[in-house]
Amino acid sequence: MKDLSFCHCVHEDGESIAVGKARRLSITTSPANVLKSTNNSHFRAIHVFEKGGSLDDFMGKLCSQSRILKVLDIQDTSLNRIPKNLGNLFHLRYISLSNTKVQTLPKSIGELQNLETLDLRGTLVHEIPCEINKLTKLRRLVAFRRNYEVKYSILGFTTGVVMEKGIKNMTSLQNICYVEVDHGGVDLIEEMKMLKQLRKLGLRCIKREHGNALSAAIVEMQHLESLNLTAIAEDEIIDLNFVSSPPKLQKLHLKARLEKLPDWIPKLECLVKIRLGFSRLKDDPLQSLKNLPNLLKLTLWDKSYDGEVLHFQNEGFQKLKQLILGHLNRVNSILIEKGALLSLERLQMESIPRLKEVPSSIKLLDKLKHIDLIDMPDEFVKSIDPDNGHNHWIIKHVTLVLIRHWFGPKYYDYDIRIINSSSKES
Repeated sequence: MKDLSFCHCVHEDGESIAVGKARRLSITTSPANVLKSTNNSHFRAIHVFEKGGSLDDFMGKLCSQSRILKVLDIQDTSLNRIPKNLGNLFHLRYISLSNTKVQTLPKSIGELQNLETLDLRGTLVHEIPCEINKLTKLRRLVAFRRNYEVKYSILGFTTGVVMEKGIKNMTSLQNICYVEVDHGGVDLIEEMKMLKQLRKLGLRCIKREHGNALSAAIVEMQHLESLNLTAIAEDEIIDLNFVSSPPKLQKLHLKARLEKLPDWIPKLECLVKIRLGFSRLKDDPLQSLKNLPNLLKLTLWDKSYDGEVLHFQNEGFQKLKQLILGHLNRVNSILIEKGALLSLERLQMESIPRLKEVPSSIKLLDKLKHIDLIDMPDEFVKSIDPDNGHNHWIIKHVTLVLIRHWFGPKYYDYDIRIINSSSKES
């Protein structure tokens, strides 16, 4: 592999590095001594896979010597900090610091004029230095952290980053998430009108007064394929009545109080996934969404609907494959007419306290393979018990039924019971 000038792998402590041909370096051992005995200026890409040991000396030497480096992948390592002279790596196009312990970025990041991707997922970085606005070639800025030490909630599970004004200069951006816009406010959102190449946009901490600026900015994003918007609080009403909607939008997450479903949503012919939360809709949203021609996944979550009945009408949701209903405190009945949900394969229901029985029309869903029930009422769960549940016949044709119950404060703190068609319980 070295002779082909493709890659050199370092996987034993003290192994020397061949100089001259290899342009890509993969390190699966402690990198502390890897660069000490070699001239590493010829490497174009470095990937570090080792989690143990300190990376501070390694990064210091790297930023001083590897001037032609284009790819730096240090994700899932024990890296704590980035050297101030990171800007020396002028030719860098890709940096992944994902799932490291890095807390801040140096101001010299603004010198990386060729950078196209900056991956900060799972880091402790919360403030992005204003110098990043100089990166006119940057296409992808992904920066958020999820807290698996707590049970999922819309507001408390994901943390984004704050950015300074000047984002309008980053005109090559195609993907940016998640920016907490309560810091930059209306001025920051208005600058986003210049990001006309955006394909994916994720914003958090949106306030009511941001509505008009946000609508005006999104109208300019004609290439937008994914839009994820979260309000600063669950009772914050956001006006999202756009003059026109992004014509190519495929994924839409709206976690804000709407009261009325915006008129432009049922017109999204390319929409594949939609998730609503905090919406507090008074009218059944299914009537507006049922004819979306390409919708594959629908999530109604956390007070998205304030009504009592969800009604899936005949011929509605013909392509839908996954349906998720959760934390709908007032829903007590789910009606599924014959001819609706004909393609449905997965159904998840979580914490719907007033829904006491499984909808009998689930029996009509021939393609349904998987049902996931989480923290549903005891009466509901007992009714589908394979031994003596009077409604077990309704879900008997489903290949796998999972019954989960959260018992602790963390995301994965739940016990699980499995029911399927081949064995009553395991």
